[in-house]
Amino acid sequence: MTATFSWDNFTQAASAAGARSAEIEQHRTLPTDVVESLVDSGVFRLWVPTNYGGEQADVHALLDAIETASYHDGSTGWCVMIGGTTALNAGFLPEEFASEIYGDPRAVTGGFGMPAGIGHAVDGGISVTGQWAWGSGTNHCTWIGGGVRIVDEAGEPAALADGTRAPFVYFDRSDVELLDTWHVSGMKGSGSTDYVTNNAFVPTGRWVSFASSPEPVVDGSLYRFSFLGALGLGVASVTVGLAQRAIDELIELGQKKPSGSSRSLAERPSIQADLATAEGKVSAARSFLRSVVDESWATASASGSVTDDQKRRIRLAANTAAVACTEAVDLCYLAAGGTAVYQDSALQRVFRDIHVATQHGMIAPRIMEPLGRMKFGLPTSTSQF
Repeated sequence: MTATFSWDNFTQAASAAGARSAEIEQHRTLPTDVVESLVDSGVFRLWVPTNYGGEQADVHALLDAIETASYHDGSTGWCVMIGGTTALNAGFLPEEFASEIYGDPRAVTGGFGMPAGIGHAVDGGISVTGQWAWGSGTNHCTWIGGGVRIVDEAGEPAALADGTRAPFVYFDRSDVELLDTWHVSGMKGSGSTDYVTNNAFVPTGRWVSFASSPEPVVDGSLYRFSFLGALGLGVASVTVGLAQRAIDELIELGQKKPSGSSRSLAERPSIQADLATAEGKVSAARSFLRSVVDESWATASASGSVTDDQKRRIRLAANTAAVACTEAVDLCYLAAGGTAVYQDSALQRVFRDIHVATQHGMIAPRIMEPLGRMKFGLPTSTSQF
């Protein structure tokens, strides 16, 4: 079965989701028909290998889709980001399990990578118990994953026979219980609720471990790219889409005359300066992201890997973009005045969404310290790059 991604169908689905943003927020998860439209578009197959019927597209293809969906609705963009980037695992899973999980043309996967679960070795695999937060889109996932810490019978850190200590495992959907914990300020419709497993059995090999920088099972530039960097770029692309929406919303409000004023917002020099500043921040962020992707993709295609400095620059671009886009949204939100505080204003939703997006660990401020340390030429671990 071959991939059938359609940009036109995808943009129609994203636009339709945007028209239902209020409903999406109210229900705190994407409606089933919205998910079905996204699945039909093939967007969740962009980073799935062609071996399993996926698109195996370049990095830009998914990043552009994430930005577009986020422009229309932040929660939808976030779910596209999670489902799309998680599919990168398909290039690293043993063929047996990659085919089982991603061979389904309607597969959508997600999960939280931090090792919040505890795994014990048992015959044929591991038994996992744990609770994970930030389960974005789990309500519509066909497979849900989670990071696991392997321990021995005494509860001490241990390793499996193949040396794996902290795998990202895939659970059967029936082994996962979703909790009702997602009561938040922004990204309300992403359904990023906690989820739990209790002695869930995971057969040997139905996991990916990046602690030892494994070789991909499927060869190709996409799977030679920086895995963690790709996730960081995905999160950053959400902020770019949100910030572009904020700019366009402010332009639309430009003809508004604030109470007691004879001039519209567009005629006020301070608002003009804010708009231009916001535009510059978003344009610079987008350009930086594209340039590091192009550079790293060329290197991965030519040599089969990206350099440590390219990994550093990918993470730098992602963090820088998130900061710049958040500043741009804040400028637009403040410039819009009282109009932006009402629930029917897209600006207030964008403002809330982007300030939740910035809490993701992949673009956390703490990442900047090792990036700067490495630039100084000091010994720096690149395992999290």
